[in-house]
Amino acid sequence: MEQETFFFFEKHPEALPIYEAFERRVLQEIEGVHIRVQKTQITFTNPRVFACVSFLRVRKAKEMPPAYLVVTIGTGRRIDSPRIDAAVEPYPNRWTHHLVIAEESQIDDELMAWVREAAAFAASKRPGAAGGSGKKHGE
Repeated sequence: MEQETFFFFEKHPEALPIYEAFERRVLQEIEGVHIRVQKTQITFTNPRVFACVSFLRVRKAKEMPPAYLVVTIGTGRRIDSPRIDAAVEPYPNRWTHHLVIAEESQIDDELMAWVREAAAFAASKRPGAAGGSGKKHGE
């Protein structure tokens, strides 16, 4: 794990094991992933953004668990699930979904199916569409 990742979790060390479990599964299940650590989020690209991890407040403060991450994914459809804390359609047929993840067990097959769907959706976008250029895992 990169040093910048540890800096990202400096104020939220209790969330680091949740992130490590998420990153591990993403790297195991999706090929060609680049990870870019930024000030407010960690972005996963292939080469376009398909998922982000952050501490975005998608619930009222009193409803947030003590340790959590917000996983944000983009898909071509609205995912109808009680696990989705917020879903918006910023462009026609482009849905952004936010999920609060409070424990490693929530990084399950259902979540990973959505992440794989988001990766495939991002990869299908035309060249020149918004994306990212981060460091490929292992470089």
